[in-house]
Amino acid sequence: MRINLPTWLTLFRVLLLPVMVVVFYSHDAIPMIPLRAANIAAVVVFALASVTDWLDGWIARRWHMESAFGAFLDPVADKLMIAVTLFILVQAHPTALLAVTSAVIVGREITVSALREWMAFVGERGRVKVQWIGKLKTVMQIVAILILLWERDKDATLLRAWYAGEVLLVIAAILTIWSGLAYLRAAWPVLKSGRMPGDDGSPEA
Repeated sequence: MRINLPTWLTLFRVLLLPVMVVVFYSHDAIPMIPLRAANIAAVVVFALASVTDWLDGWIARRWHMESAFGAFLDPVADKLMIAVTLFILVQAHPTALLAVTSAVIVGREITVSALREWMAFVGERGRVKVQWIGKLKTVMQIVAILILLWERDKDATLLRAWYAGEVLLVIAAILTIWSGLAYLRAAWPVLKSGRMPGDDGSPEA
C-alpha cells in the first residue's frame, strides 16, 4: 500500500495526540514550565491538527489523491483528537457543564460512526453523507476547544474567556444533537425496513 501526502498528513495528526497530552500536562510534571506556556503549546498543537484536517482533504480532492486507507483514517484521527482533548479538559476542570457537553459530543460521534458503518454494511452509506450542520458543529467545537485550552488557568484571567468557550461548547453540543438526529432521520427508512446485507442486491460484508 502506497501512502500519499494527504494520508501522511492524517498520520501526522494521529501522532500529535500524545504530543497534546504531554504539553497539556507539562506544567504539572515540571512546575518550572509556566502554565501559560503549556496552554499556548496545547493551543498550537490543536490548531495544527485542525489545519492538517482541512489541508489533507483539500489536497486529496484538488489533486485526486483519495485513498481507501485515507478515507478510513481521516475521520478516526479527527474524532480521536476531539475526544482526547475534551477528556483532558474535563480532567483539568471537572465541572458538570463541561462533562455533560463533552459526553454528548463524544457519544454522538460514536453513535454516528456506528450508524455509518451499519449503512455501509447494507450498501446505503450514501444516505448518511456529511451535511452542512455537521461541518458547522465541527467549526464550533474547534473554536470552543481552542478557547478552553488557551484559558485553562481560568482563575487567573479577568476577561473570563473560559466561559465564552463553555458557551460555544454548549452550542456545539446542541448542533451535535441536531446533526446526529439528521443522520438518524436519513437512515431511518433503512433501519425500519430491517434490511440485512445481501437483501435487494446490497453487498455482503
